[in-house]
Amino acid sequence: MNASSSMSRQILKLIPRTDFERIVTATGAEYRSKGVSSWSQFVGMLFCQLGRAHSLREIEGGLKSREGKLAHLGIEVPVRSSLSYANSHRPWQLFEKVFYRLFETVAAKAQGTHKFRFKNKPVSLDSTVIDLCLSMSDWAKYRRTKDAVKLYLVLDHDGSLPCFGLVTDGTVADVKAAWHIAFTPGTIVVDDRGYNDYRLFAEWTEAGIYFVTRMKDNAQFEIVEEHAVPQHRHII
Repeated sequence: MNASSSMSRQILKLIPRTDFERIVTATGAEYRSKGVSSWSQFVGMLFCQLGRAHSLREIEGGLKSREGKLAHLGIEVPVRSSLSYANSHRPWQLFEKVFYRLFETVAAKAQGTHKFRFKNKPVSLDSTVIDLCLSMSDWAKYRRTKDAVKLYLVLDHDGSLPCFGLVTDGTVADVKAAWHIAFTPGTIVVDDRGYNDYRLFAEWTEAGIYFVTRMKDNAQFEIVEEHAVPQHRHII
């Protein structure tokens, strides 16, 4: 909880309260609303993600344990019933706009901070499973007792920020999603064995896209050419 509290403060510094309230007004998020404010809801759900809380009860209890440190954020600990109502009725466009505002801020700060000695742009491709409420998202099939979506992200290493995202239901195989992601010629794509598909690799090669991955244990291959490993370059 201490780590999530500290991380929350660092993230919230990137989102000025005045900017947040301006977005609240623009989206009409608090029109005729009562109870928990949009800011309190946002802080509570941010804590939920960083503290890996699995229920509204955990969010309420976790925030109460840090109540003394929340005063400077201008919020009171939201009651779980009020937080539940806000999550169900407050417009999602509010948090979409907050996300893009935060992304712009972070992108501006990250510009040019990471320099690689590559002539080509390196990116990483991977996915993560996000659990969803079974009663509210029956479209996101995953397992009999759980719904989920898969989020695929392409990480641009020039600024360590995602440059492309794709959301599917939780049952979609990684390699199927990779076919829907376009890369510019010359890009170096780094991914794991879940994306191994020789037809996909052939498409990338034809398009001038390079890739780095791990081979499967049963892969059949032929060595075309060998090169000595450069010395003192931390290359295995």
